[in-house]
Amino acid sequence: MIQQDIFENRHIGISKEELQEMLTVIGVDSLEQLIHETVPNDIRLKKKLKLPEALTEFDFLKDLKKTASLNQVFKTYLGMGYHGTITPSVILRNIFENPGWYTQYTPYQAEISQGRLEALLNFQTMVSDLTAMPIANASLLDEGTAAAEAMSMFFALKNKRNKNNEIHTFLVSDKVHQHTIDILMTRAEPLGIQVVIQNWKDFTFDQHVFGILLQYPNEEGAVEDYKKLSTKAKESEIYVTVAADILSLAILTPPGEWGADAVVGNTQRLGVPMGFGGPHAAYFATKEDFKRQIPGRIIGVSIDRLGNRALRMALQTREQHIRRDKATSNICTAQALLAIMASMYVVYHGAEGIRNIATRIHLLAKELSSQLKKRGFKNLNKGFFDTLKIDCNNSRTRNTIYKRALKAQLNLRKIDKQFLGIALDETTTISDIEQLIEIFTKEKVQVKSSRIELKKDNYQFDTSLIRTSEYLTHPIFNSFHTETKMMRYIKRLENKDLSLDHSMIPLGSCTMKLNAATQLRPVSWAEFAHIHPFAPSEQTLGYQKIISELENYLCEITGFDACSLQPNSGAQGEYAGLLTIRAYHHENGNAHRNIVLIPSSAHGTNPASAVMAAMKVVVVKCDDAGNIDVEDLQQKAELHKDNLAALMITYPSTHGVFETAIKNICQIIHKNGGKVYMDGANMNAQCGLTNPATIGADVCHLNLHKTFAIPHGGGGPGMGPICVNQSLAPYLPQHIHVATGGKKGIHAVSSAPYGSASILLISYAYIRMLGAEGVTRSTEYAILNANYIQSKLEGAYNVLYLGEKGRSAHELIIDLRHLRSIHLGAEDVAKRLIDYGFHAPTLSFPVAGTIMIEPTESEDKDEIDRFCDAMLQIRKEIDEIASEEKLKDNNVLVNAPHTIEELTSDSWEFPYGRKQAAYPLPYLKEGGKFWVSVARVNNAHGDRNLICTCPPIEAYEEELDV
Repeated sequence: MIQQDIFENRHIGISKEELQEMLTVIGVDSLEQLIHETVPNDIRLKKKLKLPEALTEFDFLKDLKKTASLNQVFKTYLGMGYHGTITPSVILRNIFENPGWYTQYTPYQAEISQGRLEALLNFQTMVSDLTAMPIANASLLDEGTAAAEAMSMFFALKNKRNKNNEIHTFLVSDKVHQHTIDILMTRAEPLGIQVVIQNWKDFTFDQHVFGILLQYPNEEGAVEDYKKLSTKAKESEIYVTVAADILSLAILTPPGEWGADAVVGNTQRLGVPMGFGGPHAAYFATKEDFKRQIPGRIIGVSIDRLGNRALRMALQTREQHIRRDKATSNICTAQALLAIMASMYVVYHGAEGIRNIATRIHLLAKELSSQLKKRGFKNLNKGFFDTLKIDCNNSRTRNTIYKRALKAQLNLRKIDKQFLGIALDETTTISDIEQLIEIFTKEKVQVKSSRIELKKDNYQFDTSLIRTSEYLTHPIFNSFHTETKMMRYIKRLENKDLSLDHSMIPLGSCTMKLNAATQLRPVSWAEFAHIHPFAPSEQTLGYQKIISELENYLCEITGFDACSLQPNSGAQGEYAGLLTIRAYHHENGNAHRNIVLIPSSAHGTNPASAVMAAMKVVVVKCDDAGNIDVEDLQQKAELHKDNLAALMITYPSTHGVFETAIKNICQIIHKNGGKVYMDGANMNAQCGLTNPATIGADVCHLNLHKTFAIPHGGGGPGMGPICVNQSLAPYLPQHIHVATGGKKGIHAVSSAPYGSASILLISYAYIRMLGAEGVTRSTEYAILNANYIQSKLEGAYNVLYLGEKGRSAHELIIDLRHLRSIHLGAEDVAKRLIDYGFHAPTLSFPVAGTIMIEPTESEDKDEIDRFCDAMLQIRKEIDEIASEEKLKDNNVLVNAPHTIEELTSDSWEFPYGRKQAAYPLPYLKEGGKFWVSVARVNNAHGDRNLICTCPPIEAYEEELDV
């Protein structure tokens, strides 16, 4: 029988013939021998994974269509921070469904990231304009997280000089979204913050209050005037945070104009599908006073080596990396792809378009309110933007109307006993208004379109709250309103960025593997894209099936007993995992257990997450081979045995090695009363060969955007679900609106019950199409490719850490610290690789002066060879620089990357030729060349002159001429 076109052969880049060639270079007879020499035998799995048989891409999509049909896409009027929206086709096709955008990495290498950096700068400018706040970040995970970050930031600021933490009360309006309050409770309890929930009119500002949180408009849709309250808070030196509907600020007075210190929210309704909860880009805007404390990423304007304007991540060494256990936030992942979509939505519509969308929604809501009032149904919201709270007079009538709506495939929101909520959105039409009136009254009504016209006094909220200030005045928001212009603008930005569709991105610890098109396709299907996260459970059976099966698959792969898909980033997974450990100790009468042991090599978010979970960090040494110093670990575990909560460990280690003492390490922790948290960043080296349960861990988080193929999207979305053993299963996070988590579960860690649920489809597809054997072989080939690179570069470069038998795991660290003697560094090698058409490997992590390489299983041998050829040629360039004094301060590495502007200029003042600068190897003339749009960026200049919104039009004069 002819073999079917199986997905494994498309995903894994190495052919059977190439396998033998690579094994010969490595010096082993078989792949099994290599794995045996890499993964300790005592942790190898004895049985194959129990996963469904692999499906072809065609069969998978056919099967998934059946599952998708189990979801019911009702017209949704639930609101609660999630709304129907229209994604412009030019954005859907050219960004959301375009690998040139969704396979980009976080823009740490600014020279090859100018396109996404500009789009994210547009996002910041849009948020800053609409909120009337001077500075905004480049997105957070969701609205609840953003609100919690504001609470934590202001708590830290208020108590900076107050050692006793007496100022610990945070007042929260009872009309803030309940799922936001849920996350506030999660964050507040470990930090000792007292969250007081009450009617905002009853707020009392005593000496213990440090901040307040308001919803604008509130959860039930009412627009209230908080100006006097804000003034009173200011007089009492209390910080004001406002969670605001970003679209409403097109017609409502923005919080920045009435005294807010921070404005947070979600940008989902700016063209990003609901997707059963995500992913969506949250925003965080604040005052200039707090620019050094603002959580997450900030895009700033700087200059390049030639003095030209260039963008970069400002304050790039974010606090969780440099402050570690003294950090106040563990934010590491943004929602870059979704922030880019939202920014492009606003660029496409412009100020007038956004105002018209907001106004039209408001006028439709006003018309519906008026029509229902005529028929005996009162709207309790005297002032509103898009949401009505309708009094149905009694619970019986409310239930009748609600059921009638369901029968017509409409979702209304139940509020209390006799009220229904109706939240309109961009997709609402006049015929929808007519249908809603009929649902309430059984009366067919025809609404004249002429009634939906804006008159000077036509807003249904206090005139003092009508926005009068201008916004989105920058030319970038007023230049691309036709599809032709928009398409070309998007393409021009895309061409400035190096992504996975151009070449290999060999980032250690970041696993930039193939994000297969078949895995991505279903995310755009209406049955998945247009489901509200709080839709009735009978409408989400397809999602429930996928979620249940994916949880089971991840438990099988990790060896654990239960899973939570709620954390929507790796750092959130760390935090959630530690909170389950904390809850376990508290439940067992050991609340005093608060010491966490963390190796010195750990990622900076590990200690930051521990501190957020109210744990004290004790650092464990690493030995000269890069492994955990077991003797030091034992001493510290025994020293703190009465208070030991956990060990945080990455496996294989952050140094790219399978530590042979791992079982003993875990036993030491358990013997002294602690739990073991395993960071799943390197899970791509474990799947099918070993697992966290086998090594002795109790909980691990999984980076689905690494091991399980969710694209990085320019710095997010990510997903960080946690898997746990039976002892921790009861403490998995719950959710206030949906039954999920453990019986004794902690409060929610994400706004939606399953985090960014729509992209779970990608990991689900990855596992279903690979099956047990494909998942395992992917791991084996990732290890193969890393060891092949190690062997190819041997002699030219020194690999810093190796396993006991001289092998690397799925990644390896190249030591470049010796280059300091000739005034070069790891950054120079990283920038020179751009001239060779490659993204730089991970730079100076976990060891300063090194680069970490991870090829993944999905790269082909030709591409890996090209990368090795580039590294070997750079080695020759380094040797030439070392031998010639004239090249000391002016050479091909320190001047890299080279722009086409330099190479085509009339003058050339470098002591090397143009050909060496641009085409040092033949493959670059065969389509492998990537041209940077800027020369090396001056980071210091950008930090000294922090500019985080779009510069004046003069900076765009040439670019706008399209």
